[in-house]
Amino acid sequence: METRKVQVTGGSTYTVSLPKSWATENEVSAGTTVEFYPEDDALLLTPQSESHRQEGTLDISNLEGERLTRAVMTMYVSGFDIIRLEAARITTDQRRAIRSATQGLVGVEVLEETTDSVVIQDLLDSSELSIVNAVTRMRLIASAMLEDAVQAVITNEDDIARDVIERDDDVDRLWLVVSRIFRATLRSPRASEELGVSREDCFDYHSSARQLERVADHAVKISKLALKLDEIPDEVAEAIGALHDDAFEVFEKSMDALFAEESEAATELGHGALELVLGIDEHTRVIDDRLRGLDSVEAQSLGLIVDSLSRSADYGGNIAETALQKAAPRP
Repeated sequence: METRKVQVTGGSTYTVSLPKSWATENEVSAGTTVEFYPEDDALLLTPQSESHRQEGTLDISNLEGERLTRAVMTMYVSGFDIIRLEAARITTDQRRAIRSATQGLVGVEVLEETTDSVVIQDLLDSSELSIVNAVTRMRLIASAMLEDAVQAVITNEDDIARDVIERDDDVDRLWLVVSRIFRATLRSPRASEELGVSREDCFDYHSSARQLERVADHAVKISKLALKLDEIPDEVAEAIGALHDDAFEVFEKSMDALFAEESEAATELGHGALELVLGIDEHTRVIDDRLRGLDSVEAQSLGLIVDSLSRSADYGGNIAETALQKAAPRP
């Protein structure tokens, strides 16, 4: 940390010098334009950039399959708009993995292909992305997936279960968008200003999006179990349906708390959601007792379904805690 004394020039203008080491490292010199971003009692300064498009190069010579797919996704989440993938010769399997990665990302397409490189580009303007809209969309998809997964168990409809499994890709794509936006706000105050959302709020939305992604994963888990099950007893189906309704109420109250504009409303909804979570454990124990009289294989699958619903309620509780922190007074 370095300190500077504020000077007054011309009788009314406050000036302060910049550390030379920082200025040199960031190519700031006489005539350079810098940008200021007020943030409560702090003032953030950054050199003005002519282009906001970030380019990155990755050597993929030793990467293939899932490792290559994850590497491309990591470059995307890290904030690169143009990603150049290079190797002495890019194999057919590597190109297949790259296409798989681009299909799992929003707004990304292959721009150029040669024998030794593939260039992919994010075609979306980052200033047009909304973390609030992305999280809202995740909420709608995840809640519908969980509801349909339970419906597939109760009605023994395999088509519904398969549809839920396919929709998980939509949630995963949105989760990567949220992660990309959040990391952008950590790197640059400009990104936060373009969003119109504070960096603290972006953290809360990112944290909640992670919980939504996990709820969607449990919906997929329930659906895969539903494909293995035959018709289940009516009393068990009724109990599982009721448990889902309780978990769904936690989920909805938590998300309403997160998006509430008034702190008082957010606090009331958040506490209400957390109080509902306490009753989920008791409900779960009652269902577990009913499963003991069933065939062991069927009981095990249904037990895993009950556990997934319970965990989904817990994730809703985590969102409620985040909403309470978001609504709390800030120092």
